[in-house]
Amino acid sequence: MSYPILRRAAALAAAAIPVSPALFAQAADDSGPLATIVVTAQRLNEARSGIQTQTGASTYTITAEAVAATPGGDNTLLNQVVMQAPEVAQDSFGQFHIRGEHNGLQYRINGIILPEGISVFGQSLDPRLIESMTLVTGALPAEYGLRTAGIIDLTTKSGLLEPGGAVSVYGGSHGTIQPSANYGGSSGSISYFVSGDFLRNDLGIESPDGSSNPIHDHTTQTHGFGYLEDILDSENRVAVMLGSSVGQFQIPNQYGLEPPLGLTVNGQATFPSQNLDEHQREVTQFGVLSWQHSAGALDVQTSFTSRYSSLTFIPDFPGDLLFTGIAQDAFKQNVAYALQSDGAYKLNDTHTLRAGLFLQSDHSISDTTSQVLLTDSAGVPLSDVPTSIVDNGGKTEYIYSAYLQDEWKLAPALTLNYGVRLDRFTAFTSASQTSPRLNAVWQVLPDTTVHAGYSRYLSPPPFELVGGKDIALFENTTSPPLTPQATAPLAERANYYDIGIQQKFARALTLGLDTYYKQSVNLIDEGQFGAPIILTPFNYRYGKQYGVEFAGNYTTGNLSVYLNLAAQSAKGKEIDSAQFNFAPDDLAYIANNYIHLDHEQEHTASGGVSYLWNDTRLSADFLYGSGLRADLELPPGELTPYGGTGIPNGASLPVYTQINFGSTHVFHIPNAGTLTARFDVINVFDKVYEIRNGTGVGVGAPQFGPRRGFFFGLSKSLD
Repeated sequence: MSYPILRRAAALAAAAIPVSPALFAQAADDSGPLATIVVTAQRLNEARSGIQTQTGASTYTITAEAVAATPGGDNTLLNQVVMQAPEVAQDSFGQFHIRGEHNGLQYRINGIILPEGISVFGQSLDPRLIESMTLVTGALPAEYGLRTAGIIDLTTKSGLLEPGGAVSVYGGSHGTIQPSANYGGSSGSISYFVSGDFLRNDLGIESPDGSSNPIHDHTTQTHGFGYLEDILDSENRVAVMLGSSVGQFQIPNQYGLEPPLGLTVNGQATFPSQNLDEHQREVTQFGVLSWQHSAGALDVQTSFTSRYSSLTFIPDFPGDLLFTGIAQDAFKQNVAYALQSDGAYKLNDTHTLRAGLFLQSDHSISDTTSQVLLTDSAGVPLSDVPTSIVDNGGKTEYIYSAYLQDEWKLAPALTLNYGVRLDRFTAFTSASQTSPRLNAVWQVLPDTTVHAGYSRYLSPPPFELVGGKDIALFENTTSPPLTPQATAPLAERANYYDIGIQQKFARALTLGLDTYYKQSVNLIDEGQFGAPIILTPFNYRYGKQYGVEFAGNYTTGNLSVYLNLAAQSAKGKEIDSAQFNFAPDDLAYIANNYIHLDHEQEHTASGGVSYLWNDTRLSADFLYGSGLRADLELPPGELTPYGGTGIPNGASLPVYTQINFGSTHVFHIPNAGTLTARFDVINVFDKVYEIRNGTGVGVGAPQFGPRRGFFFGLSKSLD
């Protein structure tokens, strides 16, 4: 079995989708309809993969078998799967950062772009649906745009090529219980795959105080996915995908704190922090209708996608008002529709042309009702009776993108991919750009591959997160704007350079080294500015990010080992949008100095080992981080030249290492399939480590990594 990470530093074509050996053998012995359908499905899958190219980009593929072989298996959330790749730093609320970017991720299913959602905590895509996951980073070819920090492309399982499924139950520490089921099959030319799970536990969000069982941290989540396809003939198929994710979250509390602002609300001035009762609900649902045509030298896939996403935050009153000066009911909703068409045409043996079009319209609603106290010009409350401020708004965004590129095989060992991309959007702000792309792959020796690339990027601000807040409404209240500026978030423009090398040794060992440099204007970042766990985008006028990655993979027999090491620098200067969220002294400091981005982690590592002995598999993996950023507090009485008491993001949190262990055993039941038993230990040595300490640009609260947990599972195959 291949190991979790298969690194392809200079992929020339996507790997073919694996076929169930038994089914393929049956098809080979049968000249009837089944054989025709199986062969057609495999050819269409290969053609669909060939529509996209990753020439010159850094590509990492994780298979379903690899996910199952790691601690937690497919019971983990998708972000835990992605963190097996190089230079992926974990963050709170289920976030992760690739190559020093806050977000900037684009999710695709079978090459189809999913419009972005609002969700912060939940993961709307379940690992059970994937046959493989490919992360594409670096200097991207022209077909990739808008979100360019990382392309996460999921290939769905097939009921035709891999029929059957499983029903499972998993649970253990933190009150965790997670039943799930998935199944795929086919009838004639129609095949399907469905999966669903329900999760409940008492560690829905990271602990704010490092305890194993934080106060008020219950969550329930449901995920569902369905895929249906019909092979119309040897050249055409249509497919439908449906997905849903609904999550309910309590916001966890710290113990023993009292309101620090000295406010009185309706005669009440005290409120124990452990009694706060905040809730958040997140919903993401999507549907896709796709048609693929593959005939001769031409392959085309055209898709229509719709996506609904909403977030509802219910505050604690009067607790939130006493602690923060505001208790805010918040509701955000985004409904998006997109049309995408991509095609590849093999002109001859040396040239493959690719072109595509992407159109998207989405409408956002941002409604808030805030309870505050009115104040005089000095900030002294005029009364202890709160007043309501309603701030509702809506906006529609339009995105238009097109690209054209040529993959040119100059020589048997040298491939050049060059192209151009045009992007335009209109929303709270608008921008357009024509972006050249150039990538090269050189097979220096049979086992040595070098790649290099340059890409020009345009990235719109995440529209679904922009609220359009009317800051004038909050003047002379207990939640005033920190500064009077409220420039709308701007599009980021960047130049990206990447070069890397991959070396294979006797097939068992593969080593890779990759370096990158990004220079940007209006670098996009996001922060939490208030009690609702809603991220708000803002810009640094200037940004620079660079780093180096090492990836190693060793596989021999039943033993697999991988190791990823990375170092990075990510800095920004001068905040030029959403300034009302920042104190004047911080704005002044950042305007004159490059600061570390809050999500920068200078050193990151991950690795693991897996060994299969008969029907028993043992595995372990680890995460290492040098720590995200925090504010550097100056000694008492010392100030910055701008009057501040500290340097924004001037310190890093302590180094941490988390080690996980997993084991599975497969029991073969005569005439009844298999029963798989699983035992996992997360954070084996119960290391207490802080992901965030509550300080830093756009950091709202402290969060700690998970404490040690013991988990057990049973999974019965369905044939």
